[in-house]
Amino acid sequence: MFCELKEKSRVGTINPIFTCQPCGAQFASIGIRDSIGIVHGGQGCVMFVRLLISQHLKESFELASSSVHEEGAVFGATRRVEEAVDVLLMRYPHVRVVPIISTCSTEIIGDDIDGVCNKLNEGLLKEKYADREVHLIPIHTPSFIGSMISGYDLAVRDFVKFFARKGEPNGKINLITGWVNPADVTAMKHLLAEMQVDATVLFEIEAFDAPLMPEGNHVAHGDTTVEDLIGTANAVGTIALNRYEGMKAAKYLENEFGVPAIIGPTPIGIRNTDTFLAHLKALTGKPIPQSLVEERGRAIDAITDVAHMFLADKKVAIFGAPDLVIGLAQFCLDMEMRPVLLLLGDDNSSYGDDPRIKELQEHVDFDMEIITNADLWELDRRLKDGMELDLILGHSKGRFVSIDNKVPMLRVGFPTYDRAGMFRHPVLGYAGATWLAEQIANTIFTDMEYKGIREWSLNVW
Repeated sequence: MFCELKEKSRVGTINPIFTCQPCGAQFASIGIRDSIGIVHGGQGCVMFVRLLISQHLKESFELASSSVHEEGAVFGATRRVEEAVDVLLMRYPHVRVVPIISTCSTEIIGDDIDGVCNKLNEGLLKEKYADREVHLIPIHTPSFIGSMISGYDLAVRDFVKFFARKGEPNGKINLITGWVNPADVTAMKHLLAEMQVDATVLFEIEAFDAPLMPEGNHVAHGDTTVEDLIGTANAVGTIALNRYEGMKAAKYLENEFGVPAIIGPTPIGIRNTDTFLAHLKALTGKPIPQSLVEERGRAIDAITDVAHMFLADKKVAIFGAPDLVIGLAQFCLDMEMRPVLLLLGDDNSSYGDDPRIKELQEHVDFDMEIITNADLWELDRRLKDGMELDLILGHSKGRFVSIDNKVPMLRVGFPTYDRAGMFRHPVLGYAGATWLAEQIANTIFTDMEYKGIREWSLNVW
């Protein structure tokens, strides 16, 4: 069999890996400075997403709701959008960007959020807020198709499509990070700084790790500005780190403004980070400095310390966002591990065309399953049917599969809420490769202690 790509055989989902498209659009919207999104749907479409994001990052974020109820679901609810925009602008005088994010209910009843944005631009904004710069951006994210991953991808494209304007070349790189942690943005900006490359980062979310200041609590927000988004059309090139979380925006800039687009691979591990730096060098002509060569060497040294002696032939299952899962699988293979099961939580029909998956299919010499439209019941069932695993990599939603089947699990991805501070550690770049290798080893070492395994090799390490 070797590496097989297939959709799960069951109809229905038990314990999903992902949530819905509006979640992805909301996560993207909070990455923009002076932006508060209005989610056009029931209050739960905001409340539960805000809870999920806050659980992961342990911060507070501002998102609004049009609060559609039964009457709106029957007779239409665009009036709720008009009221929500007015209240939001009165309450927050600094707001410049207001994404209007649709949901399953408002898409089903056919609410015209594009039309209501045009109406407000010609009416309310001119009459009541003429002295303010306000951008209303309709973002269509029905929950009955796609996932939070496709919702994020759509929102990034729509933000770029709305703002990007051709002007003078700015000499910058557009870096579309995808759905990452603040520490990942820090790690990538470090690589850019060492290369002396100026970049527009979409999105600049280092500030999601917000300080608690003497003057009181702080609401976290991103630092990508409207001006940054406008300037994306004038860059020397775009690098989207993730195929499924930024490719649409990169391709739009390429097709509309001639900005060359490079899509991935996600810079997880040594070889993918090497490729990222090679892309930077090709786009900018900047040399790779000795400081990064040495950083790379330290990462390889850290991996060498644990890979062959402790990680070789260890069987691992990985679930979560597709770019993260595939990148982690590549990294595990480079450390001589065996990623025997990859679970991708949506039914994206293009997975079969992904060059990374094709590479796995061509080169993996052991049985590996890649399951699309998967859920966590799929992992639990295989373990209960006798599948042997040494490790699980994934987010906190899989913790009970780990506990029930006594398989150690390293938390990676979104959402992670049952381990403290994981968002402060990168998985991208050379720093991420070091952290991942050591944490994988430490997770296995800890499991040995709990299971009373007296491994002689630890005594001579």
